[in-house]
Amino acid sequence: MSANVQTLLEALPYIREFHGSTVVIKYGGAAMRDEELREGFATDVVLLKYVGLNPVIVHGGGPDITRYMERLGMEVRFVEGVRVSDPETVEVAKMVLLGKVNSDIVSRLNRHGQPAVGLSGEDGTLFEVRPHPNADKVGFVGEVEHVDVDVLTHIAEDYIPVVASAGTDREGNSYNVNADAAAGKVAAALRAYKAIFLTDVPGWLADPDDPGSLVTRATVSEVATALGEVEGGMRPKLGACIEAIGGGVQSAHIIDGSKPHSLLLELFTDAGIGTMVTP
Repeated sequence: MSANVQTLLEALPYIREFHGSTVVIKYGGAAMRDEELREGFATDVVLLKYVGLNPVIVHGGGPDITRYMERLGMEVRFVEGVRVSDPETVEVAKMVLLGKVNSDIVSRLNRHGQPAVGLSGEDGTLFEVRPHPNADKVGFVGEVEHVDVDVLTHIAEDYIPVVASAGTDREGNSYNVNADAAAGKVAAALRAYKAIFLTDVPGWLADPDDPGSLVTRATVSEVATALGEVEGGMRPKLGACIEAIGGGVQSAHIIDGSKPHSLLLELFTDAGIGTMVTP
């Protein structure tokens, strides 16, 4: 039997199991920066839609925001991994996220055969946010307090929703929102079957300096116990996994988006890749 046929047969039970299910995908990292990986991501998501899944994409765009801020001569500062954001920073972030990143993702999905709709957390009051606990230090950075799932479920019937991580509070003030945290909130609100977070490392490494220390499976309680010791960009991803599982998501996955077609490998092969978090 050819390897191609064997791969299809291996995928069949997963396609059957996931048919009709919602999968929330946090898109970022190398998969967003490399042209070949961007194209591969678009074809993977389109394939998911064609085989009967309902993908919902949530994305950030930190490196692009930084690049445009530097072009404009704006100061770029972070406090504990959070971008310090005054109103001008939020304005630039929204311009980059919606005018560049979001529109690029949508156009690629459209070009590969599935209509997509770009949104931000401000559209249809999709996200209602509250100020970050350290707002006195980081400024207009928000945390998602509520997700209006009616907006997403209505769009997802016929389109692939592509959500940029920005939102407003009840007074209409705009905020930057961490895309990992937003994806966790969206997955929980939708009670998605799976939440998948693309990153630039193999998954959650027990020792960040040792690629061989990959944690392939962990329960929510194990993640919660270890979270205080985790630093850098992995911390919000693990926190988002806890949020998603707490909302009824069956499993959350942190995978290496720098590998071509990592999304399909995680969903449709026996081995899978990365870290899987379960209840």
